[in-house]
Formats: sequence, C-alpha cells, structure tokens
Amino acid sequence: MGGLAAVPGRGRKPDPKKSKGKNINVPEFSNVTDIDPPDYMDGLEFAPMIWRSIVPELLENELLKITDMHNVEIFCMAYDNYRECQKEIALNGITLATEGGSTIKNPALTALNEAVRQMATFGSLLGLDPSSRQRLTGVGNKEQTNPFSGVLNM
Repeated sequence: MGGLAAVPGRGRKPDPKKSKGKNINVPEFSNVTDIDPPDYMDGLEFAPMIWRSIVPELLENELLKITDMHNVEIFCMAYDNYRECQKEIALNGITLATEGGSTIKNPALTALNEAVRQMATFGSLLGLDPSSRQRLTGVGNKEQTNPFSGVLNM
C-alpha cells in the first residue's frame, strides 16, 4: 500500500495557519465594495436596479460571500418577475375575460405569488429581512451559543 499518499484526498491536509505566504486559491473580497450585475440582466428593467441597491449594502455589512452570488441572482430575478407581474395586473386587472364570456384569475397572480415566495426565501438567506439579518449577524444576541456563528467571519 505504498501508493496511497498519491491518491487525491488521502494524507494530511495542509494547515493554512502554518503555511507561509498567501493562499492564492482564496480570492480576497474584503476590499470589494460593489459587483456589477451579470450581463444577462442588461435587458431587464428591475433586476439590475435591485442588484445595484442590495449588493453594496450586503458587502458593506459583510453579509455577502462569493458563495452567495447565486442567491443574489435568484433574488434579483424574482424581484424582476414580481414587478413585471405587478405591471401586468395593474394593466389588465386580477381577472381576465375568456373568449366564452366567463372570467378567470389573471395568471400573473400565480406568477406574482411564486416570485414573492422566492424573494422571501432567498432574501432570508441573504439577511434582507430583520429576523434573518439578526440571525446572520448576531446583533442583539447577548450570548453567542451557536458553535457555527463564526463561519460568517471566515
């Protein structure tokens, strides 16, 4: 069994505290104050707007990590869908007339409700509401009893 050390994942992991120099595989984001919205959002009206309003705040409050960027994207797209649905409902109402003369619920209401659920879910993951912000930052807690609370400061 002399070849086990060459197998990926085997052997002792390097201790970053003992390594000399900087770990070039870990990007430094401590000085980042803003991140531009992805190019695919350029044609959208509301997603880039909400991106530009929440990302600097999240970075300033040190709530945003690179691993959270997909949550930011989903939140912004859900917000864009929410606003587009609101415009559709304002324009055509909550019910629509069918060809047969009856009325049906505007499908934009269903899409609106889904967007609201997504915004609540992903906004909570990002600390965009008071209770999740308190949970993520620990502000207001007299005593930290959560052994994983230090993960945010990594």
